Amino acid sequence: MRKILVVEDEEIIRKGIVQLVSALPGDIAVTEKENGREALEHLYSSLPDLIISDIRMREMDGLTFLGKARALHPNVPVMILSGYGEFEYAQQAIRIGVNEFMLKPVNRRAFLLTLERLLGQQAAPSSVQTPEPCRTVSQTNSDSQAISMIKSYIADNLNGDLTLQSLAEHVHLHPAYISHLFKQRTQTAISDYIAQARIERAKYLLLNTTLKIYDIAGLCGYQSPKHFMLVFKQLTGRTPGTFRNG
Repeated sequence: MRKILVVEDEEIIRKGIVQLVSALPGDIAVTEKENGREALEHLYSSLPDLIISDIRMREMDGLTFLGKARALHPNVPVMILSGYGEFEYAQQAIRIGVNEFMLKPVNRRAFLLTLERLLGQQAAPSSVQTPEPCRTVSQTNSDSQAISMIKSYIADNLNGDLTLQSLAEHVHLHPAYISHLFKQRTQTAISDYIAQARIERAKYLLLNTTLKIYDIAGLCGYQSPKHFMLVFKQLTGRTPGTFRNG
């Protein structure tokens, strides 16, 4: 039997999460707590297989609770649910070692797939507990996979509207989180990476096709040919026409 602790002070939301969790296959035992203080008391005598917690709660906020929970059970996977977009929460969640940061309202399919993955990657409990929060191996692997997915999505949609929100929805993570994560892992801002990828495609089209420059601009995601030419010159030092003519 897999035991899941759900911590959420809004009863309607908490019941909805419990209903979703109950859809997982196999034997699932769900424990509900309406604030971090009650949840922490529960953890003193119980070891769950997964913790799902809101950030903003009365009596003890989610991040404080999860920091203390990490000290008690450092190997238990943790998912944060948040209806707030402030980047500070994603930063603090990273420091705590949270495995997933998902924005409410959650996508049902993505939520269940993430739960299955977290439960499947759960490490065996350690006989030595430490109060030091850390990023787990599963979190590191998950981050690497997210970066790969983002790069693949960008490559496949260079002519589309590549917003931070669209990328976040594709990998089911918070926009602020992936912005920070991408810069941290690649040393490049997502916007700069997208611009470079678009210009690389433009260079290929300029040299290997006879398409008009304004058509190439559209195929590379630029609605304005003038903007395209400006970015192209900034990144290559030449205009598209000069680049094509050698």
